[in-house]
Amino acid sequence: MKNIGLFCKPRPSIDPKVVSNLVQWLRERDYNLHMDQNTAELTGETASHEEIPSLSELIIVLGGDGTLLKVARIAHSHSVPILGVNLGSLGFLTETTLENLYPTLQSALNGECKIEHRMLLNASLWRDGKKIQDFNVLNDIVINKGALARIVNLTVRVNDQPMTSYRADGLIIATPTGSTAYSLSAGGPIIHPSMQALVLSPICPFDLTNRPIVVPDTSKIKVELAKRHEDEDVRITLDGQMGCDMKSGDILAAEKAQISVKLVQAPGKNYYQTLRKKLHWGSTTES
Repeated sequence: MKNIGLFCKPRPSIDPKVVSNLVQWLRERDYNLHMDQNTAELTGETASHEEIPSLSELIIVLGGDGTLLKVARIAHSHSVPILGVNLGSLGFLTETTLENLYPTLQSALNGECKIEHRMLLNASLWRDGKKIQDFNVLNDIVINKGALARIVNLTVRVNDQPMTSYRADGLIIATPTGSTAYSLSAGGPIIHPSMQALVLSPICPFDLTNRPIVVPDTSKIKVELAKRHEDEDVRITLDGQMGCDMKSGDILAAEKAQISVKLVQAPGKNYYQTLRKKLHWGSTTES
């Protein structure tokens, strides 16, 4: 392993010294670095003019989950492992802290770290029988109403069998990785990332009997927006970063993608440790 890709969150969210020190550490060990424009600007260097994931054997991401999701979107098709370093406030995806960066990185470079394969969800939007959008997401797909829209009416089919109709502010379709994101806030369950499952979580459903439901990852999900939403603003958001309009009568199809995202697992760390730390499980407060 000699070629390393490096991405980081933008200034002023990151200290340029953090990036410069990491670049120096890697170059002293004769690694070839490939940086995006934002990262290169922090170090006063020149960015790579080729597609970084295609040149890299390991990608390091300095930032929070949002930065890692952005990198995962461009890297997953190249099957390159990603090491996330948490510089954000929550960080379910980023594996190590800045304090533990160098020991973890050395273990990864030595081939001593496990690689987790995280499920991707493929989403396609169909209008009048034609596919007009196609995406892969790591966390979730969210259908929700705009600022002036009323409750949305969605019909859901699983494997071409009717499941339910939602009258709600929206609907979240999440992977196990995304179960600790928006779906969790909407009352959905936490699903271990090794589970082969998907979760559908309605957002503020009108009918209280509509609760989150977990389905197998082999499920082919179709969500149709009722035709009564002719003049309303309904949006599809993908991993909280990309989006497109959903028109009356459109169908969103979602199923497990054929490829996955590779995340480097820090030595000695496990998923339950992450949950205990991020969700403050087992902690007590003084009155």
